[in-house]
Amino acid sequence: MESFFVSTGVVALAEIGDKTQLLAFLLAARFKKPLPIVAGILVATLINHGLAGALGAWITASLSPEVLRWVLGLSFLGMAVWTLIPDSIEDEETKTVQRLGVFGATLVTFFLAEMGDKTQIATVAMAAHYAAPLMVVAGTTLGMLIADVPAVFAGDKLANKIPMKLVHGIAAAIFAALGLATLLGAGAKLGF
Repeated sequence: MESFFVSTGVVALAEIGDKTQLLAFLLAARFKKPLPIVAGILVATLINHGLAGALGAWITASLSPEVLRWVLGLSFLGMAVWTLIPDSIEDEETKTVQRLGVFGATLVTFFLAEMGDKTQIATVAMAAHYAAPLMVVAGTTLGMLIADVPAVFAGDKLANKIPMKLVHGIAAAIFAALGLATLLGAGAKLGF
């Protein structure tokens, strides 16, 4: 269960102020149809993070425990730094809405926005770290929903009240702690 709870918390914190959360704000403000937006976020995240979890499981099976420890430790430290860098969204990611409807546009834009995003990379790293990809994907998906659903329902009102630097600092500290713990051998009992 640790993999589920850590994945949920880390992604929920990392997602605050992320470009997909900004995209949720934008779609909610533009279309005022929260249910298809939330459904699109859920499906896109399950697909995207499911693929990331599978990659994490493959990495666990393919790398030696010593190499895996270093790759994961450095990846978590890199995620700590990346979390401190603010995101913005591209106009191209929102133009799809006009062609696919609210659900389809949310599905496509969220899936594409998550490709190579810090929460997707974190999903890969945590799935490899915990060797429990299903629990990690469930946790990261819940973390995305915890951060993005309020954005959909509260829109711009909520964005101005959240201390983004503090939230990003906490998420970065968690990633850094995971990285240092991994490098110092915290996962040794699990075989890496």
